[in-house]
Amino acid sequence: MRSKGVEPHLFAGDGKFDPGVLDGVTHMLLSIPPDEEGDLVLRAMKEDIASQRETLEWIGYLSTTGVYGDRAGAFVDETMEMAPTSERGRRRQAAEEAWFEFGRAIGVPVQTFRLAGIYGPGRNQIVSLRAGKARRIVKPGHVFSRIHVEDIATVLEASIAKPNPGAAYNVCDDEAAPPQDVVAFAANLIGLKPPPEVPFEDADLTPMARSFYAESKRVSNKRIKTELGVDLRFPTYREGLRALSEAGD
Repeated sequence: MRSKGVEPHLFAGDGKFDPGVLDGVTHMLLSIPPDEEGDLVLRAMKEDIASQRETLEWIGYLSTTGVYGDRAGAFVDETMEMAPTSERGRRRQAAEEAWFEFGRAIGVPVQTFRLAGIYGPGRNQIVSLRAGKARRIVKPGHVFSRIHVEDIATVLEASIAKPNPGAAYNVCDDEAAPPQDVVAFAANLIGLKPPPEVPFEDADLTPMARSFYAESKRVSNKRIKTELGVDLRFPTYREGLRALSEAGD
């Protein structure tokens, strides 16, 4: 990071972060997940951030589509109420609401970005297959949305150029898909035999992994296109995985 002119500063959420690094800050992007007591950054640095209201132009909070809960495969968009069914989703909803309230209080535009399943270089099904860790777990009717990390960056840049106080954006590609189909496509790309299908009921999953199969929904990304003018580089997992395969990532 230093080679690119970026000076990193560690944040442990314990209030020991040097507030001086915020002097003159114009944009803040928050990616730290909340804990059981709420958002760590707001808890530790609320007053320090508020002191920069004269220069702050944009605050972005990275949330999750998990705030919508389980919709049994139905479509969701930003006009729908949040209805999280997991503890992680409930924490994210509370964090979104806290940041929106804070933004209104200090007069700085806050936007939240509800991210689907993230993939990209070093974090994708091709990597999992080559490591022998990919599984094709089948739960009939189950789908979820994804987003390539480069397209996340595109959405954030578009929002920075056009701040909209209080806006929430779904950040996902055009096609929610069954996870086993994504694994099979990745395997075919790199010339490997897809792992056998395993019924969800028979899969030995950790509680965390099992929780991802507890919610199924198709997430609309219409708003990032119509309001922010975003043109996704990777509109489905096929384009994304193909590019990663060609790049050796």
